[in-house]
Amino acid sequence: MNPGKINILIADNQFLITDTLVRIVESTERLNFIGLAESAEELRSLLAKHPETNLVITDYHLLDFSGLDELERMKHAHPTTKILILTNQVKVNEINEFSKAGIKNIVYKTAGYQELLNAIDFTLQGKKYYSDEILDLLIENKTERDEVIAPVLLTPTEIEITRLIATGMTTKEIASEKHVSFHTVMAHRKNIFRKLNIKNTSELIMYAIKAGLIDNIEYYI
Repeated sequence: MNPGKINILIADNQFLITDTLVRIVESTERLNFIGLAESAEELRSLLAKHPETNLVITDYHLLDFSGLDELERMKHAHPTTKILILTNQVKVNEINEFSKAGIKNIVYKTAGYQELLNAIDFTLQGKKYYSDEILDLLIENKTERDEVIAPVLLTPTEIEITRLIATGMTTKEIASEKHVSFHTVMAHRKNIFRKLNIKNTSELIMYAIKAGLIDNIEYYI
């Protein structure tokens, strides 16, 4: 190992992609190429051999993972190792699943040299990074959701409380935020649930996303 350098593992089985990635890593002074895994088993083996790995760059779709939960277990087994997804395509629901697994760095393989380096830096710093195409996908999905939702007549106060509930605030916290009593917030909450014909907070969050009351991108990110 080279002290002070960022140790990178590449997990992919597309020759042109892996060859290019290896060349980029090896030609960048601050990066250190550890090895190439072309299967999930090879990746597990390399991570066990090199626990000092700082970053894994992988195309989840091309490796023979049994499921996303396997990648999540691998992440928990190596908490200091960051994961950057480099892929040809990704669906909105997959972005959500990656996010739930704590993976919030996804870049398309069409990324240029500088964007790839930026993504690596953001990932290592624990910051979110999505390529422009993925952000466009999330925005497009938000627009589609906004177009299909049926209008519901909530008062401005009910809309604000819906937004606060959807962002995770408790009834007590909302009462403090709005400078009203706990019982007043509870009354608004009951009216909101009745008008929307929903039974729990999860359904309220989904309504808030579809209605554009909270940012759909933040939900996935």
